[in-house]
Amino acid sequence: MKQQFIKDVFSNPNNAEILARWDAFALPDSWLVAGCLFQTVWNRISNQEPAFGIKDYDIFYYDPDDLSAASEQANQERVSKLFKDLNITLEVCNQARVHLWYESYFGHSYPQLASAKDGIDRFLIPSTCVGMNPQEIYVPNGFEILYQGVLAMNPLTPHRLLFEQKAQSYQRRWPWLSLEDDPAMSGSTTI
Repeated sequence: MKQQFIKDVFSNPNNAEILARWDAFALPDSWLVAGCLFQTVWNRISNQEPAFGIKDYDIFYYDPDDLSAASEQANQERVSKLFKDLNITLEVCNQARVHLWYESYFGHSYPQLASAKDGIDRFLIPSTCVGMNPQEIYVPNGFEILYQGVLAMNPLTPHRLLFEQKAQSYQRRWPWLSLEDDPAMSGSTTI
């Protein structure tokens, strides 16, 4: 399944170009993550254009030595300039500083992370926990639930309302995705 995943990811020309230019932005512990990967897979399964409906391309990195918003913004601007010719939106996020703003933005506390992979682990839905860079693919929950389209709440981020909103949004675009509700998670809203 790994080879199929690579083939699917690279079928989206934006993903292919971002990964081809990876070394040009030289961010520490950096990964192309989330929607641009799993949505490309779901588009391929659905016989859609690979880039259909992908609103942005997320790049996580981990720099615990500079937690300033100014540094993260400078990296955002630098990466955006590098890919200006693609006419896509890129979102660059230092996972070392997410705990500083997450609660004010999403209304839930968030632990301090030790790596960019820790951030990938905490996506709301386990089947969407995917990351890739030119050297490695990180799929902590396996390829099967991604390709099966299983939508379940992540026990690391058991935020019921956020999960339901995200799952509904995905099901509107890919109706074949299956919702797997965990009764043990009912009512849980914090870590």
